[in-house]
Amino acid sequence: MAEPDITSLRARLGPPSLPDHDPADPVESSVIRALTRSWGLRATVKKREPALDDLFDPALRDYPEVLIPFHAHRRYRDLDERRRARLRAWAWIAYNKNVVDIEQFVVNPGFASVTGDALGIGPHDTVVVGVMQAMVDEQYHTLMHHNASAVTRRRRGWVLPESVLPASRTVRAHREAVARAESPRAEVLVRLAFTTVAETSISAYLGLLTEDDTLQPVNRATVALHRRDELCHSSLAAELLKIVFADLGSTDRRVLLDALAAGIVAFTGSDTATWAAIVEHEGIPGAQELIAETSRGGGRVVQDCSAIRSLCTELGVADDLRVDW
Repeated sequence: MAEPDITSLRARLGPPSLPDHDPADPVESSVIRALTRSWGLRATVKKREPALDDLFDPALRDYPEVLIPFHAHRRYRDLDERRRARLRAWAWIAYNKNVVDIEQFVVNPGFASVTGDALGIGPHDTVVVGVMQAMVDEQYHTLMHHNASAVTRRRRGWVLPESVLPASRTVRAHREAVARAESPRAEVLVRLAFTTVAETSISAYLGLLTEDDTLQPVNRATVALHRRDELCHSSLAAELLKIVFADLGSTDRRVLLDALAAGIVAFTGSDTATWAAIVEHEGIPGAQELIAETSRGGGRVVQDCSAIRSLCTELGVADDLRVDW
């Protein structure tokens, strides 16, 4: 197989670092300081810095109401503002959990299959280092989103336990696809496919929350910082798939393409199971009807699949992918 373009990869892969941020933005800087305070060996833990809680504005919303799948339903509109506010807070907690679940149970295990050379492709050291750096980034992202959920719970004074929520839609689909794999090699290809979909599409998912200035500044900053990293990870994931794809036979390619299609469907769709758990926990009147009528509407949460489509076009297999773009 052809040697990967090492010069191109090196240009994209820098040393491990905290997410890039605007030092002049007090909210972004506080998010970063919250990360650095979590690592005991960093000198910044000795300094008194503004807490994320200090930047929380209880008058602002935790999540865009328009992104709640039943925001226009009469049963939701009939709720008093406190109950709607709780559901918006739940939406933010579930959003963070979804991101964390994808990073921990989809992306990093997929990356680990590359660093462990599970497919026997002999990745170049530069590739392995770049993937390991991305895995470190994902741990930072997990901590960022955990911190953001914790701030919401503290400042709202609501428990909002994540134990109420099921595994995210993408994780459930990932587990099912892995379980259906007919061989250890097919399992690795499924993991790589889901990782590629997540890393090339998550910036679009994160982008849903970055432009709304009615949201909590901590929430917006957390998502914006994460998104900047993921725009770089998208290029890395695409390069990895191209390197692997070049070495696959027709049977392996079919497994990979089917897993890519399954990943796209899982990643872009609305998570009815999560919302069903939330409205049941909250005792929302007519909860079953609300979820049933909402799920019939279908539709995607993430509309932009252009990155994965461009990748498949470059590989010459876009028409072979069994998915409704």
